[in-house]
Amino acid sequence: MSNFAPLKNVTRTFEKAVQWLSDHEFEIERSASGTCRVTKYGCVAEIGAAKDGNSRIAAFPACLVAGEPAVLLDRGYQKFLKTGKLEIAATSLHLENLHHFSEELKEALGYTSLYNESLGTVSGSYRYDRVADRDLAEPERPARPWNKQKSS
Repeated sequence: MSNFAPLKNVTRTFEKAVQWLSDHEFEIERSASGTCRVTKYGCVAEIGAAKDGNSRIAAFPACLVAGEPAVLLDRGYQKFLKTGKLEIAATSLHLENLHHFSEELKEALGYTSLYNESLGTVSGSYRYDRVADRDLAEPERPARPWNKQKSS
């Protein structure tokens, strides 16, 4: 028999999570709706209270680009940050900051840090060009640049 008890993940109450974030240098803006916008490392997320009083993520972590939260897109060869107005290539600094921010936010809320998420930044959207339209029938499928026949 093992002397180790299984680890229990204890979700913090909303107020305790806000206090933890404040103690760890997050900027916190409370809204009239009862949620809080939290920022650090040039990243932002929104948290709120669940019905049971525990904390929950209301808007997932994103990098701030030109003052707007930017969705992280993965196109296979490159990650991009996209706002309503612009799209830029994500730098290693963007990804590193988003990763640190997400990990600290999960710790503040008492969430489990999953192995695959701890390895690096997880995108909200994956759009690989080789996957797009692959389920279409052959005549309907657009020609891929790597499959085009060279004319002689």
